[in-house]
Amino acid sequence: MKLDGSIALFQYWNRLRDGRPAPKRTEVEPADIKTLLADTFILEKDTRGEAVFRLAGTRLCASYGRELKGFAFASLWREKDQRMIARLSHSVFDHKSVVVVGYHGISRGERSNEFELVMLPLDGGVENPRCLGAVTACQRPFWLGADPIVEAQIDSVRVIDADRDPVFLSNRPAISVPALAPAQSALAKGGGGRQIRHLVVLEGGREE
Repeated sequence: MKLDGSIALFQYWNRLRDGRPAPKRTEVEPADIKTLLADTFILEKDTRGEAVFRLAGTRLCASYGRELKGFAFASLWREKDQRMIARLSHSVFDHKSVVVVGYHGISRGERSNEFELVMLPLDGGVENPRCLGAVTACQRPFWLGADPIVEAQIDSVRVIDADRDPVFLSNRPAISVPALAPAQSALAKGGGGRQIRHLVVLEGGREE
């Protein structure tokens, strides 16, 4: 976690849970995090088991140019990343994981800005799991809020061990997410192999 908004929400959540896997959703008091509310959200599972916005802060909605309540969380992401973000949200729901995602938001005008997303589990019982989260902009360019974000591209994912001393919160390094499209590298073109994502596959085998 790098940004003040993410860290402040994590610290609040950590105090509430008091050693439990997650605090109860009824323990969250909006007045306690009033300076963070504009960037925070709560997710819930819909009837299909998908993560949807139950609530979303005003600045978060402004960044995307629409009210997010009721929208599928995965719909904010590019198609290639939707399966990953769905798995991460279910990990928060089902396994009480704490997840941090670094991503680029791409605007309708093809501008780009970096964001940090933190996802924190809330105990709503087996039937009603919740996720408390925040999206914090690394910078706030003049166009953010006027030129809506229409797609998000994951740059890194970090799963945090909340029971370890969060110093600060680098106990598990971020995992960079490479592009999915296969590419031919100079090595591959020279006959040394073929590149898939960030790996070079070398043709070989034992001669008899």
